[in-house]
Amino acid sequence: MKESRNLIKILGEAVDGGKNAAFVIVISVDGSTPREAGAKMLVFENGSIEGTVGGGTLEALAIKQAVICIKKGVGGKFIFDLKPKGNTGMICMGRVEIFIDIYKSPLKILILGAGHVGMKIAAAADMAGYPYLVADDRPEFASKERFPHASAIILERPHEAVARAGVDEDTYVVIVTRGHALDRECLEAVMRTKAAYIGMIGSADKVREVFRVVGQKKLYPLKDTRVYSPIGLNLGGKTPGEIAVSVIAQIIMLYYNKDGKHMRVADSAAARQQDSAADVASLQSTRHK
Repeated sequence: MKESRNLIKILGEAVDGGKNAAFVIVISVDGSTPREAGAKMLVFENGSIEGTVGGGTLEALAIKQAVICIKKGVGGKFIFDLKPKGNTGMICMGRVEIFIDIYKSPLKILILGAGHVGMKIAAAADMAGYPYLVADDRPEFASKERFPHASAIILERPHEAVARAGVDEDTYVVIVTRGHALDRECLEAVMRTKAAYIGMIGSADKVREVFRVVGQKKLYPLKDTRVYSPIGLNLGGKTPGEIAVSVIAQIIMLYYNKDGKHMRVADSAAARQQDSAADVASLQSTRHK
């Protein structure tokens, strides 16, 4: 039980910190095997582990399968035959069945810039349940006090922090630094990654100028469908809090591949269809009387 409690605690801390993990448990054994049923192990996406399901070849295969499951976002049941002619190359003369459960955040947000807008975006992301990282080279801004729930605070120039942040296809990047030059450097850095979304704050005039300069470096934001600038949905707000809501709303809309229309419109359309169907049914019923 002590091992189980420790692993659950570690898993909880990892999930709270925005880390993806797989919980591996041996659910059945038959014959001679390295560990008994109930053995547990945590596997992280970089292949590091906590706990054990027996070590050796079996554990190496379980880790490999867990990492694959984390990348796919789907777990499941897997069987390892430990006999000489089985699928493991082992000679334990047994059979092990494991279950892999995945704990993976749907997305993570990288906030480049720890100013007032960045802080409000962090609060909105936290409210939505999305893990976020923050990068800024100003310690008085990029602090735990201002970003208490950040999974990481990277204290260096935002565009240089992109490499350290581990940007991948599940990362949504928000560029809200303190100046146009920094925003441009961040845009250049992020466009070279696999980021799912790249949003940059700025007026239309500023955005056009940044795009022009970036284009001289063979990067073309207007042709990159991941780039949204000016950032956010057109909700009309101008305050940092209002901007933050529009940014997170845009990220949610894109993640779920929705159109951002009023739910009231969709409900009204459905209601009209139902009313129309009811009218037709009533008319047909009247004609048959």
